[in-house]
Amino acid sequence: MLTILTMLGIIIPMINYSNTPNIAIIPARSGSKGLKDKNVKILNSKPLIAYTIDAAIQSNLFDRIIVSTDSVKYAQIAKTYGADVPFLRSKKNSKDKSTTWDVVNEVLSKIDKKYNTVVLLQPTSPLRTAEDIKNAYTIFTDKNADSVVSVCETEHPPYWCNTLNENLSMKNFVQKKYQIPRQLLPKQYIVNGAIYIVKTNLLNNPNLYGKNSYAYIMNKINSVDIDDITDFLVAEQILKLQDAKI
Repeated sequence: MLTILTMLGIIIPMINYSNTPNIAIIPARSGSKGLKDKNVKILNSKPLIAYTIDAAIQSNLFDRIIVSTDSVKYAQIAKTYGADVPFLRSKKNSKDKSTTWDVVNEVLSKIDKKYNTVVLLQPTSPLRTAEDIKNAYTIFTDKNADSVVSVCETEHPPYWCNTLNENLSMKNFVQKKYQIPRQLLPKQYIVNGAIYIVKTNLLNNPNLYGKNSYAYIMNKINSVDIDDITDFLVAEQILKLQDAKI
């Protein structure tokens, strides 16, 4: 197909991933509340964080892959799997109220080289693949975007969600126009937390949902986000099935 298109004089833009000056930042604070030490908990034979490091390396997209952590133990594990941990995260950015973008800006301010693009990869998305990262980056470059955020289709229609009062009344819980088969409802998507690509000059005031921001749609399996033991067990079973090629 490529040969035929070339003969017809059609130029196909190609991204040289090996020469792209990008940086990946993987935030991995210790002291998880929902699942103890989840970022380094052994998932199907290797630490959770290793899956994200592996995907970043295999994407062949980054000059540098940095793990930001406040833990010496986490740093040692990250280095074992090929990531760079040039320093431990500051106490200021290791608190519960610290934002991810505070962490990203801290990393960028402490390294010598300047980057135009940063890719944030959260370790709680172990099923996100190198292809997912590359595909999201292709959207970023093709659209000359300010940012690209990964999403997936919602598991349940949000039209069927509502709050409940104290007596648990279901009156008007679902509007009449939405009391129809799910297949007839418009598709809805949710941010899955796996991939964020942002121009670094916008990080002082990142707007991931502006007019020049775009979505990368991932499938539900790759979108598993580990927050608690249930999520962890789901991811573990999926990996086991993938290993067995079922």
